[in-house]
Amino acid sequence: MERELKKFDVAQLAHVEMYTPDPDGTLWFFKNVLGLQETAREGQSVYLRAYEDLYHHTLKVTERNEPGLGHVSWRASSKEALERRVKELEKSGAGKGWIDGDLGHGAAYQFVTPDNHNMEILWDVDYFQADESQSTILVNRPQKRPLSGVPVRRLDHVNLMSSNVTRNKNFMMDDLGFRLRERVVRNDGSEIGSWLSVSPLVHELAFMEDASTREQGLGKMHHLAFWYGFPQHLNDLSEVLTEHDIKIEAGPLKHGVSQALCMYVFEPGGNRVELFGDSGYLIFDPDWKPVTWTEAQLEKAIIFYGAPLPDSYFKYGTPNVKAPVVNK
Repeated sequence: MERELKKFDVAQLAHVEMYTPDPDGTLWFFKNVLGLQETAREGQSVYLRAYEDLYHHTLKVTERNEPGLGHVSWRASSKEALERRVKELEKSGAGKGWIDGDLGHGAAYQFVTPDNHNMEILWDVDYFQADESQSTILVNRPQKRPLSGVPVRRLDHVNLMSSNVTRNKNFMMDDLGFRLRERVVRNDGSEIGSWLSVSPLVHELAFMEDASTREQGLGKMHHLAFWYGFPQHLNDLSEVLTEHDIKIEAGPLKHGVSQALCMYVFEPGGNRVELFGDSGYLIFDPDWKPVTWTEAQLEKAIIFYGAPLPDSYFKYGTPNVKAPVVNK
């Protein structure tokens, strides 16, 4: 019974905090190009959300001296589910303790992955309330579609770089009930990447092997992803980015893993952002068996069609570690 409860104790990705050394540039990108809405400011942080996100915010942009991940926040499926997960995290030694809350949410329990990615889990949240100018006749949507940029619809997932994919994957599955959806393995059985979710999405979280270093404790982010749902928007966005000298790292392209049509860009602060042009596929089978791609299938797992990914895709994350660590 406990094992079955664990599968549903985490409900969804709630928000992500991103660090940037260029807050003006980063906010211009997310607000003017991707159409995110600002909901609040406090200290060195600005709180943003996409127009179909239900909560107070899904992205917290905080000024720091280098880009990177602040934390990833997960919402539990109930107050009781939160209490169960906290007990497991305390037993595992990964827990850091409770905070009273932040703008937009109540008390949250903080913890770290084996590679020191900061995370939290919470239950109490504030829902976005549109003012009269943003109110929509679509009563099943939080607000009108924004008029600025090529607006994304919602936060989709986060991809984290890892010194050991299996160790981090197992932690999220064992302590938080995530389900493995897809993975890529070498001939020796070691995992290059794993894609996990708590919902019908193919992934809300992925761990990708860091090809630049195997040093632990870096807490590096590969990318944060937002969802469009319409492939044409990737072409529209490509024109806007090119006109404004924003670097497109790769795409539009289609992955084999997740079947997602997507593209990768760098926001002015230096963080990589993925834009999903469609949903890939959804998982409704309660007895889903994880899909395994072999080393021989690696090329199509990464790129089903489109130009090959550049070397930076496999080695660059934020914070950026410029000098590879040599294992002696």
